Amino acid sequence: MNKPIRKAILPVAGLGTRFLPATKAVPKEMLTIVDRPIVQYVVDEARAAGIEHIVFVTGRNKQVIEDHFDRAYELEDTLQSRSKKEALELLEKIRPTPGATSFTRQQDPLGLGHAIWCARDIIGREPFAILLPDVIIKSHTSCLKQMVDLYDRIGGNIIAVEEVPDDQTQNYGIVALGDKIDDRASQIANMVEKPARGTAPSNLQITGRYILQPEIFDLLSEQGQGAGGEIQLTDSMLKLLETQPFASLKYEGKSYDCGSKAGFLSANIAYALDDSKLASELIPLLNDMLKHPLAAE
Repeated sequence: MNKPIRKAILPVAGLGTRFLPATKAVPKEMLTIVDRPIVQYVVDEARAAGIEHIVFVTGRNKQVIEDHFDRAYELEDTLQSRSKKEALELLEKIRPTPGATSFTRQQDPLGLGHAIWCARDIIGREPFAILLPDVIIKSHTSCLKQMVDLYDRIGGNIIAVEEVPDDQTQNYGIVALGDKIDDRASQIANMVEKPARGTAPSNLQITGRYILQPEIFDLLSEQGQGAGGEIQLTDSMLKLLETQPFASLKYEGKSYDCGSKAGFLSANIAYALDDSKLASELIPLLNDMLKHPLAAE
């Protein structure tokens, strides 16, 4: 029987330079999609998958993330005195239970692999999930829940993948597929980070959701710096692939790269259109902007 996936790592130490000056004082993970910060969507996805403990790997000036998931006594007392029951219930819903979160610091910006390694003692010797907070995934069933369901069947290591246009594969980490498991899952034969144009082994990009075995920490401990002078997670996954199976899952859903301005804005529109009242106000505005772009404010 496979060990359950109880813990997840969210690496939130990035500087968010693509969103300066907005991210000079506000972490990029706290930028809002409609009415919730990006990181809240990712945490909700993890909790919907049955994750019991979330480890945030933070950096300097990220205290507001911890505050977001803590109790806000003054605010809650004011809401209580004003009988704002609905707002109180919302705050209660998003607040993790005591002991269900941990925060550890990545003191130096040495890459994603190093950020994951910083959580090793909290995760321990059990399989775990990684959710990159730059990416939110809109789906009827949590993407991570779909991955956990596959893991419960086959074990090993699981990577979420999504199709991208053939002429864009050079911008992503791409998987090469092995034997087919079912209609949406296949074994992984190789992983290539940003392959040269025309050389990609498939059009399936690695989407920022992983389930990994704890042996990855041993490999990260021994790994030197790779591309960009950083410790790359992909390098250690390739090493682990030599001894353990990896499977890809073409999840049902749509990802939004909120680390890019276009992806961030697209996510705002997509989630806004889910709210019927908001959509009824937004659609005419969008139509008008498309018809009269120079008049848009």
